[in-house]
Amino acid sequence: MAKTKVEKKSQDQQLLVPEDDTASSTRRSLAGNRQRLASLDIFRGLTVALMILVDDVGGEWPVIAHAPWEGCNLADFVMPFFLFIVGVSIALSLKRISHKFEACKKVGFRTCKLLFWGLLLQGGFSHAPDGLSYGVDVTMMRFCGILQVLSHAHALVEIFTKDLHEENMSSGTGRFSIFKSYYWHWIVGASVLVIYLATIYGTYVPDWEFVVNDKNSVLYGKIQSVSCGVRGKLNPPCNAVGYVDRQVLGINHMYQRPAWKRSKACTNDSPYGGSLRQDAPSWCRAPFEPEGILSSISAILSTIIGVHFGHIILHLKGHSARLKHWISTGLVLLTLGLTLHFTHLMPLNKQLYSFSYICVTSGAAALVFSSLYSLVDILEWGLMFLPLKWIGMNAMLVYVMGAEGMLAAFFNGWYYRHPHSTLINWIREHVFIRVWHSRRVGVLMYVLIAEILFWGLVTGVFHRFKIYWKL
Repeated sequence: MAKTKVEKKSQDQQLLVPEDDTASSTRRSLAGNRQRLASLDIFRGLTVALMILVDDVGGEWPVIAHAPWEGCNLADFVMPFFLFIVGVSIALSLKRISHKFEACKKVGFRTCKLLFWGLLLQGGFSHAPDGLSYGVDVTMMRFCGILQVLSHAHALVEIFTKDLHEENMSSGTGRFSIFKSYYWHWIVGASVLVIYLATIYGTYVPDWEFVVNDKNSVLYGKIQSVSCGVRGKLNPPCNAVGYVDRQVLGINHMYQRPAWKRSKACTNDSPYGGSLRQDAPSWCRAPFEPEGILSSISAILSTIIGVHFGHIILHLKGHSARLKHWISTGLVLLTLGLTLHFTHLMPLNKQLYSFSYICVTSGAAALVFSSLYSLVDILEWGLMFLPLKWIGMNAMLVYVMGAEGMLAAFFNGWYYRHPHSTLINWIREHVFIRVWHSRRVGVLMYVLIAEILFWGLVTGVFHRFKIYWKL
């Protein structure tokens, strides 16, 4: 399980940074000057802050929430950013581990803990803090955590090919030697892409049925049918991603409130959430798992790209060489992803975790990381990002207590006469919404100040006393 540690320095991720660009050997410089990579902490903190923002503001600002189907909104960058950070962390942290068995044990144990927290926090046991309810029917539990498991599975490739990579790097020269030296990672990435594309375009999706589980629907408990009988479609009802999840996970263990319910086909309030249209197709009431089997396999590519960026830190000398490689790689990924989208070869789609979506979000992650690296680790302007840095150093605490609403659930449990008369609701209504005379703006300011900035200050206090909650 996760545990709280009091220690001199969090060991979640350390970077050995060369003192200057004239170092004759990056590796020797790395060995001589150990310090945290501040930009990675800040990027992690930014991602957790975005998670809070999109969860609590997305209902008021659709451009922030997940795209109903095709497209890419702000919320759709959160998970790829997280996987990119995981990849960078894998490359850096596993370089310090020489014993393969110990490294495998560490990765396996951490993966099990991530799975446990995924099932607890997203499986449905406590997913309505405002409703003061908890408990879950295990026959309806959402099987989350698969994405985290598979994202860490790539660490095994890093562990068992590390010696080969070291030998290749010592003998390799040239601009593209970094790609040649870590060819096993790209073989895995290519295999993942082939499996994903072959499955989504080659799998036959038959007609299927489901039982409506929405208790507020007039069709609750009734069987609905969806007509498909097609192959290679990427539309909501008949794609192979949903078909595989229905066969493997079971339809009752999938996400019951998919983003597609906000699409124009389902509601007149699109892109806002609202009641379903009377003539809405049957699939609008069906569940869909955006983090299922095929999506999780495809998501490994986001982690591999992050691992590559971690390798750049370890093997390229000087800040300028790293930035040139990172920025050029990010621009190539963005161009490729946008080309695939606008030529309609493969649209951006977070729900399917399409290849174009991987390219665009990974390219964006590359450019954001490069910008933070320039501002913080080169220009040393880290002071302005301190709240995000503190959040990033205590990301598990903020994720559990803030993003998943555990602290809010506790405070909402104490109310005056009516469950909606709570301290949190009073602050949101009287201090923010009424002051700004707009619910949309008021909710946005509440989340930015009373949630994100609040957790920045709390984690700052924890950092002051060297307290970190780690997996």
